[in-house]
Amino acid sequence: MTSLSRGRAATIGLLAAGSALAAGHLVAGFADPRTAPPVAVGGAFIDLVPPGVKELAVAVFGTADKRALIVGMALVIAALAVVAGLSSRRSALPGALLIGAFGLVGVMAALSRPERGPLPSLVAGAVGVAVFAWLHRAGRAPVATEIDRRRFLATSGLVVVGAGLAGIGGSSLSKGAGVTASREAVAGRLPKIPPPPIPAGADFVADGTPTFLTANRDFYRIDTALVVPQLRAENWRLRLHGMVDRELDLSFTDLINRRLEARTITLACVSNEVGGNLISTAHFVGVPVRDLLLEAGVRPGAQQLLTTSADGYTAGTPVDLLLEPDRGALLAFEMNGEPLPAKHGFPVRMVVPGLYGYVSATKWLVDAEVTTFDRRAYWQQRGWAQHGPIKTQSRIDRPQRAAQVPAGAVTVAGIAWAQHTGIDAVQVRVDGGPWQTAELATEVGRDTWRMWRARLDLPPGEHVVQCRAIDRTGTPQTEARQGVVPDGATGLHDTTFRCT
Repeated sequence: MTSLSRGRAATIGLLAAGSALAAGHLVAGFADPRTAPPVAVGGAFIDLVPPGVKELAVAVFGTADKRALIVGMALVIAALAVVAGLSSRRSALPGALLIGAFGLVGVMAALSRPERGPLPSLVAGAVGVAVFAWLHRAGRAPVATEIDRRRFLATSGLVVVGAGLAGIGGSSLSKGAGVTASREAVAGRLPKIPPPPIPAGADFVADGTPTFLTANRDFYRIDTALVVPQLRAENWRLRLHGMVDRELDLSFTDLINRRLEARTITLACVSNEVGGNLISTAHFVGVPVRDLLLEAGVRPGAQQLLTTSADGYTAGTPVDLLLEPDRGALLAFEMNGEPLPAKHGFPVRMVVPGLYGYVSATKWLVDAEVTTFDRRAYWQQRGWAQHGPIKTQSRIDRPQRAAQVPAGAVTVAGIAWAQHTGIDAVQVRVDGGPWQTAELATEVGRDTWRMWRARLDLPPGEHVVQCRAIDRTGTPQTEARQGVVPDGATGLHDTTFRCT
């Protein structure tokens, strides 16, 4: 019996796997891009992975964690495809079974997701097995003549072209979901609510701090959505129900015609390590959550507002906090003067000053239920704390670690935050010496970060500078070092640099 060469066997496995993925991508493009096999498997993986693995991914890759997962999945699929080919040098059966198992895993993953779309994975498995068998049959022909080699290359070429066309078609269909057109249409309909003014001196950009407002393209993004949900404003609805006297069913038009507020808010991720960059500030416009809850009538005993994203993610926000007259929680639809970008929750998301995003900042919002804490939200099911108030923190942005700066007058600058409490002071110390008071930038509000800088006279040599913030109540940030689990990191940020 003729045996395939190793190179040809591996190629057959890779081409079959690629064809399967392309076919699944094409079918998902007609239905829902989130049901594509890799996306379904990746989403299920994110749901099942232990919290420690997720935190490691965020710590190592930051906002590129999803890209890293996709690359890792691609490498694993490629490796298994090669194994499928090499195991079938004499018979197509082992590889066909393994390729078929790819499709079965995709089906199971898809059924575990809120979208519940197994068809793309079923098609992917069938196409993968068929292509594998076809290429295996073509590749088993004797290779002694140039004609045989050309025949196999031609067959492989047809597979590559077909897979490529399917992949392109799937991508085109996915991009044609209409979100861009919907955002453009919404932009012309939104009421003109002027943003709160930013006073002069709100940042120290020249000394190395970020700009006070974060551009939408630079705003951090940490969520569980491997593929951004594609929601259109004209089809969007929100049901507010549960422990209320009157259920509310709102369309996007209903929402933007209500009383609106514009607020400048700094959002922070609970996964932000000490000194991390998972924090950003923007102008948001939306409907006060308190107004909706008062209209619905919250019943006694209610504890949380459980909000659900289009991708099935849930977050539980304490109702008593949302009902505070000065909290300023919003169902936001505008960010920095434009409709929410798709990756930041278009058409509607929730923002709550003073709470970490995992208990408050649901994107692609589609449902809100007033209930008790007996209903456990996504991260509470994975061991995170029920309440997530943002902790007072500070960060040094300049000089960066391992930098070399001229000795003498050295400017150290950074940011501090204690959302919904406010920053009263920032202090720095050099090489474990006494604390020195830094200069604060103009305060914009207690719900936003505050920039700071300090002028230090430093001799040549290596130096370690630490910073700490003191909030409006006079309480300094916690110095004890703690990781992000279960409710946010604590500890002092420091930087080591050399004066020359």
